Amino acid sequence: MTVPDPAPLLLPVDDDHDTGGFWQAARQRRLVVRACSGCDRVLHLPRAYCSACGSWEGHWREVAGRATLHSWTVVDHQVHPAYPVPYTLVLVDLDDAPGTRLIGSLPGAPELAAGQAMAVRWEERDGGVVLPQWEPAP
Repeated sequence: MTVPDPAPLLLPVDDDHDTGGFWQAARQRRLVVRACSGCDRVLHLPRAYCSACGSWEGHWREVAGRATLHSWTVVDHQVHPAYPVPYTLVLVDLDDAPGTRLIGSLPGAPELAAGQAMAVRWEERDGGVVLPQWEPAP
């Protein structure tokens, strides 16, 4: 009897026009947000057009990788064979980009609390993809 290969991990599309810069920076272990070059408003989800000032010019701005835990949920029902349970999905508010929230995952079911300080950690995947993930700050 042969054992099937484990399912591959899902990977983000890293060459998208609007989000490619985010993934390129992540490969260098830099966390960035898209910002308007006209008014410096954070454009999240990343996009070309700023609805605040009407500019079509934007740039990637580096942020420190510190955040505050907004919400989380523990997944205990496996929905994909590449992701064993339990794992915890987290939603964080970036400290130096107010109003910008990113998601990530942690293995297991750690003790967490709303408002807890979080720090970025880098997770390497196949094909040179690097994901920013979040963990409780030391």
